Amino acid sequence: MDIFIQQIINGLVLGSIYALVALGYTMVYGILGLINFAHGEVVMIGALTALTAIGLLVPSGLPGPVVVLGGLLIAIPVCMVVGFSIERIAYRPLRNAPRLAPLITAIGVSIVLQQLAMMGWGRNYHTFPAILPTTPHQVFGAAITDLQILIVVTAAVLMSALLWLITRTRLGRAMRATSENPAVARLMGVDVDRVIAFTFVLGSALAAVAGVMVAANYSIAHYAMGFMLGLKAFTAAVLGGIGNVGGAMLGGLLLGVIESLGAGYIGDLTGGFLGSHYQDVFAFFVLILVLVFRPSGLMGEKVAERA
Repeated sequence: MDIFIQQIINGLVLGSIYALVALGYTMVYGILGLINFAHGEVVMIGALTALTAIGLLVPSGLPGPVVVLGGLLIAIPVCMVVGFSIERIAYRPLRNAPRLAPLITAIGVSIVLQQLAMMGWGRNYHTFPAILPTTPHQVFGAAITDLQILIVVTAAVLMSALLWLITRTRLGRAMRATSENPAVARLMGVDVDRVIAFTFVLGSALAAVAGVMVAANYSIAHYAMGFMLGLKAFTAAVLGGIGNVGGAMLGGLLLGVIESLGAGYIGDLTGGFLGSHYQDVFAFFVLILVLVFRPSGLMGEKVAERA
């Protein structure tokens, strides 16, 4: 029972990160019908930028949480600029092109960003410094650290703020109108180009936060870390219903819990034949099941029909 609760806690932490990244996929798809495969690389740039800034701030003697916050505040605008540039340079010229063109472009942008990061930060893994408290707290026999609590709470606050922005603000109404019909939204006075650019910038800011969470949770970052993370977040978006913001949040949490439970019990289920390092299998197994039995996802019937 203790192991089950521990895996649920680990899954919620992991799922919170997946949900933040999945929001970037689902917001862009909801407005443009485009799968931005470069979004995982934006997460990677956020993590590496934050680690570089944290490395410069550590000698200052500031408290660990302040140093991490400083790194995050530097990573967010960097990722926002990257997201804006991707939309402006790579996707906007292809907005009226056949759907295959921006899809291939997204893959190309992903590779370019990955190679640029390799040139800038090198091939080695970058270690997150031990500056955050790691003392575990006991919850029903399971352990949870302050960092894990911070990740879940931060993700919940950001997702709540995003829902408020989309449902309660004028900009959110413009985003929903653009998602429904860009041409009609333009006739109604909505600056569609501005809304789309804002969507990329907003998703990139969330990606920066997710990147710092990943680096802090696993204590490392790497130029290729965005590839697998991006695929899993995309799976989470599909699971929840890509194009649906609430679905991305639900899908991220569910995928994190499924993956964590799978990693915890796969050894027992296979009699020790497979170990916890096969945990990545579960994300893609879930993706296949969703595409076969419910391609619209759990909450995204209306938008998924446009795929």
